[in-house]
Amino acid sequence: MLNLITHDHAIRELRLARPPVNALNLELLQALRKAIDDSVRDDVRGIVLSGAPGLFSAGVDVPALLQRDRAGVREYWREFFALCGTLARAPIPLVAAITGHSPAGGAVLALFCDYRVMADGPYRIGLNEVQVGLIVPEAIQLALRRVVGTYRAERLLVAGAMIESADALACGFVDETTAVEQVTTRALRWLDELLALPAHAMLTTRRLARADLANAYADMDSLPLDDFVEAFFHPETQATLQALVARLKSKS
Repeated sequence: MLNLITHDHAIRELRLARPPVNALNLELLQALRKAIDDSVRDDVRGIVLSGAPGLFSAGVDVPALLQRDRAGVREYWREFFALCGTLARAPIPLVAAITGHSPAGGAVLALFCDYRVMADGPYRIGLNEVQVGLIVPEAIQLALRRVVGTYRAERLLVAGAMIESADALACGFVDETTAVEQVTTRALRWLDELLALPAHAMLTTRRLARADLANAYADMDSLPLDDFVEAFFHPETQATLQALVARLKSKS
């Protein structure tokens, strides 16, 4: 479900390994959060978050989520936002090695990292929640706005747009693109260069620069979780998600 790989200079790679599409179920969310916390305790200096060649993560495991009752759905989304908070508040730098398609929840994970390297080619990334009937809460909209700017974020969010890697690079959604087999290598190289800087100055400046993101998750109880769960059970949302699952089953 999650492979931990040690690299030089105290860098740890967290590689998503939940075939076939690295969908984020409750267990994978919990494993990711634990792995990040463990990495900090183990004095890891930086983290690379990667996926499988051609696919970073398909995002939320919608079929599994639709099987959960209201309490189970609330538990899932609380864990999802808790992972966002862990990423936002992490005291060490994180790089997303976006090894392929990265819709919805996969894109969210990438946005909470410090830097994003994406596979060049016909791979798409975006917060396409609106297209499948889900809202994008403010605490996640913030993560996109601080990366691409307010107006561009609005256009992407409201349309639920999925954009190819070249367009993602052009608008700042990702920081660089490279061949799919070089994505993790480039992510490691960027992290190596960052970690070569004077640590106290770099990490303190980083903490100040990311304070808005960290502060958004300082109090998990202040997040509108109940409103989000209610929106998930809206009849339109449920119908759209059920239709999505039916299409996925027809293709399998």
